[in-house]
Amino acid sequence: MIERALNPAAAPLRNGAFVAVVGPSGAGKDTIIDFARAELNTQPGYHFVRRVVTRPSSIDTEDHDTLSEEQFLVAKRAGKFAHLWEAHGLHYGLPKSVDDEIERGSIVIANVSRGVLPALRAAYANFVVVHITASHDVLAKRLASRGREDAAEIQRRLMRAAPNPCDPADAIIIDNSGAVSAAGNEFIAILKRTAAFAAVSEQI
Repeated sequence: MIERALNPAAAPLRNGAFVAVVGPSGAGKDTIIDFARAELNTQPGYHFVRRVVTRPSSIDTEDHDTLSEEQFLVAKRAGKFAHLWEAHGLHYGLPKSVDDEIERGSIVIANVSRGVLPALRAAYANFVVVHITASHDVLAKRLASRGREDAAEIQRRLMRAAPNPCDPADAIIIDNSGAVSAAGNEFIAILKRTAAFAAVSEQI
């Protein structure tokens, strides 16, 4: 579940752990992350990353920091991001503070694109991928309820939700087709196990 690099130079940040949350649109990744954040808010050592996105923040999307494309590129040139990727015509970034939190021994949790997984895996010795998914019908209903995409775009997103050769074989799968609390508590259990493993690995 957690990969530890044998070569410190290949993965210099090994005090904490990075938990990468991936999954199709409509699976409820941000909902599950928010559930865990609320449940763990009094427990130290868990850092939920606030992403930077070139999309306005609104009530029907994740709560993120927004930059214009020009501002984002300026921040990129200034080295403000630990990791970057593009998806759906938008720029995404994880702030440099992610690395600081890992070095302090935190369990860092972030919603990311699967395309950035190789870079994350190379950067952090303790690395976990959690793939949150849901049934086809549930995904379709959630995408339609958002009102952000037309029928053609919803269909394209559903096609992208199908199993992909790029999906990591070691990902932990959580089905979020039912109650949020069920998937949320499963996710919290994974975070706690990751924290326990990272604490032990720091002493090795």
